[in-house]
Amino acid sequence: MSTAPRIALINAVPASIPPAQDALAKVFPQAEVWNLLDDRLLTDADARGGLDDDLRERMNRLITLALAGGADGVLLTCSLYGQVAQAFTADKPVLAPDEDAVADIAAAGYRRVLVVASFDTAKDDSAARLTAALGDATEVTGVAVPAAMTATKAGDHDGLVSALTDACRPLAADVDAVFLAQYSLAPAGDRLSAAIGLPVVSGPASAAAALRRLLTEEGS
Repeated sequence: MSTAPRIALINAVPASIPPAQDALAKVFPQAEVWNLLDDRLLTDADARGGLDDDLRERMNRLITLALAGGADGVLLTCSLYGQVAQAFTADKPVLAPDEDAVADIAAAGYRRVLVVASFDTAKDDSAARLTAALGDATEVTGVAVPAAMTATKAGDHDGLVSALTDACRPLAADVDAVFLAQYSLAPAGDRLSAAIGLPVVSGPASAAAALRRLLTEEGS
């Protein structure tokens, strides 16, 4: 690829943008990042009890817009819409936010995984997809932490770490690893891991590595 590859990040909340950008800066620094934000995607999905045909089509339009605008790859940063990315057909990479993180969990051999999200719909969706991907040999449990959403909206990093730690610590003895199911939670990963003494997996770094691999292979 002779010019800098353009990666479109499609975001549902502003707090998802820095973790994805930071991961790309570390793993795929030559990439040019283009952010698209629809800050009603999560709110509308939560109000409707999950995705419906209208919301799926709305995300399809955003992906189409990104590709038409010159994106060489697209990454959705909202786990709830990952199924839309996986169903989208394109000649360029369109990645769900956590599919590569799930592969990392499988490769690590974790058998008891705690899925953490800031609201129930995202928690249930991620837990179901993780179970489907890893099979019955993996025990997946979940916890929703509404205080985490409050903290991320306020830009309160210490509050985010505290909310996640308080929610995970009582469950830590019964799991092998924690999976942060939303990009907006990823900045707390290292401190959460230290606080509860468990590995913490999140999507941004795995997705950035996948985009680098896919676009490097495409350009070679």
